[in-house]
Amino acid sequence: MKQARSLRTKLMAVVLLTTFVALTTALVAMVAYNLREYHRGSIADLRTQAELLASTIAPALAFDDPKVATENLALMRFRSQVRAAAVYDASGKLFASWADKPEGARFPVRPGSSGELVEGRDLLAWRPIVRGGELLGTVYLRADYALVERMIDYAGIALSVAALAMLLAWALTRRLQSIVTRPILAIASVAREVVLARDYSRRAQRISDDEVGTLVDSFNRMMDVVEQHAMEGQQALLKIELEVEHRREAQKEVMRFNEQLEQRVGERTAELEASNLELALATEAAEKANRAKSEFLSSMSHELRTPLNAVLGFGQLLEANSQALPDAKRVEFTQQILKAGRHLLNLINEILDLARIESANMMLSLEPVGLAEMLRECETMMEPSANQRGIRMSFPQQVSLSVIADRTRLKQVLLNLLSNAVKYNRDGGAVVVECGLAEPNWIWLSVTDTGRGLQPDQVAALFQPFNRLGQEASNVEGTGIGLVVTKRLVEMMGGQVEASSKPGSGSTFLIRLRAAEAVSPQSAPSDIAHPRAQAAALRTSAVPLLLHVEDNPANLQLVSEIVALRGDIEQISAPDAQLGIELARAHLPQIILMDINLPGLNGSDAFHVLSSDPRTAHIPVIAVTANAMAGDVARGLAGGFFRYITKPIAVDQLNEAIDSALAFVNHRSS
Repeated sequence: MKQARSLRTKLMAVVLLTTFVALTTALVAMVAYNLREYHRGSIADLRTQAELLASTIAPALAFDDPKVATENLALMRFRSQVRAAAVYDASGKLFASWADKPEGARFPVRPGSSGELVEGRDLLAWRPIVRGGELLGTVYLRADYALVERMIDYAGIALSVAALAMLLAWALTRRLQSIVTRPILAIASVAREVVLARDYSRRAQRISDDEVGTLVDSFNRMMDVVEQHAMEGQQALLKIELEVEHRREAQKEVMRFNEQLEQRVGERTAELEASNLELALATEAAEKANRAKSEFLSSMSHELRTPLNAVLGFGQLLEANSQALPDAKRVEFTQQILKAGRHLLNLINEILDLARIESANMMLSLEPVGLAEMLRECETMMEPSANQRGIRMSFPQQVSLSVIADRTRLKQVLLNLLSNAVKYNRDGGAVVVECGLAEPNWIWLSVTDTGRGLQPDQVAALFQPFNRLGQEASNVEGTGIGLVVTKRLVEMMGGQVEASSKPGSGSTFLIRLRAAEAVSPQSAPSDIAHPRAQAAALRTSAVPLLLHVEDNPANLQLVSEIVALRGDIEQISAPDAQLGIELARAHLPQIILMDINLPGLNGSDAFHVLSSDPRTAHIPVIAVTANAMAGDVARGLAGGFFRYITKPIAVDQLNEAIDSALAFVNHRSS
């Protein structure tokens, strides 16, 4: 029994030791690889964020605007692993900073050199801010570096896997080892009995056809020779025949084993080839995603720099030659700056829309929207640009259909398509807008132009960001983002967008949206109560009075110049909300322009104070603010502001809002 236990113990030890070494090697390699990839990925991601942030903050640093820099740094809150960010100017002084928590607002006194540094459980990154070959400052980022936690997690998983694998190997070896040891122990038992009892008639039992079985046969033949010495010749012949037979069986066994081995090699080779193919596909997908990101950043940088070049270039010309330039040149340069600024504003708005859509932060208010009023508004807005190039616009008449959509975003979609149809059309061409009922629950709208058209491969790539499909060489402005935003907005409203085009025959964009009940046009505002009309009439001057509440001197001067050019309004101003409320109560102006972000009492709270006072509740208040997000606009209008004007101020839009407010006041007074 001691021999049997020793053989079983050795066999089990060999199997378990081999399993443990192989498993440990594989787990250690896997954990080391994952930790190395995490380290590299963390550094690469933080380096990319630092470089992107450096290019974004460069204008704010160049114009010494810590507020804009701080707002840009605050965008890092959308990166969950980033805990703090800061900007240092060229002299190494802290220019602006942001931290996700007050206790995390700790920053180095001086900026470090460009690169990345692991400091405990923090990963630090420094990147210089260079513009035009000049060092403007340094960007600093601090992010979580959870390498230790990952190492602990991986170690726990590895120990659990190793323990389970060793337990399974032990159980399997314990159950299967008898297949190997039982025949050998049987031979040993018979041999001991023959020696002790000297009974040569005993034979060992054959229980397998492998090498152990051959050993049993040899033992039995030896016993036969001893027992039947007289029949040695016959037994010798029988032994030879048996050996030949066993050799044939052994040869067949070897051949069968070789076939099984070849089959296993083939299966393992196929598995390895499949794994290599999957790895190649994954690598290609990662490289493709990386190239797409690089191309997007490169295109965005180019599109932002192009209008900025015009703004800065013509601005420098105006500054350097302010006295020598003739009026015509000064007007031309100013128009170029305004044109580039509007283009830059459109680009920023479209990028923000695309970013909100991609991050699922854009909120839509789906409601029944009448197409008749919507199409009339779009036609009115697009007529001036179409008339400049002699393009005829055809809109359907007497439309009674309505769709389920967000009113603001549907208007943005239609204006995007109409703007493209006009921009990429030929002079003297046509733009045709049609709509109809496709199915009982769906309505279609189409915008068709008579432009140059697109190739099939261009149509396939039509909805990719910054893809202007060869239009860069023309003099037509565009960002290449509008169609991407259009497609995403329509899909968020539960609809579909399709495009078809033929070279030389123009293009057609088709939208499908869910149908809704027809909506009636909004009724005109009702007359106000008689006491408020009397309060509005307290001012006896024939010239209306406008109160402008604004803390920024430049913005205050800009609005003052706009109002002065009108010549039909008197203006007073206040640098804060409290003084604005006192002036409103004292002078009872016909219109109030209110900034939102004011020192002390903000514009929204000041508006609520004026609305709750019977003396000033009747005065229309127009919000003029840089809070330009869709949610801010919706909240402002829902809160009771007469109009909501976003900065940069469009002069025509501000004048139109003032005219509407004056008409509203006159209507109430009559």
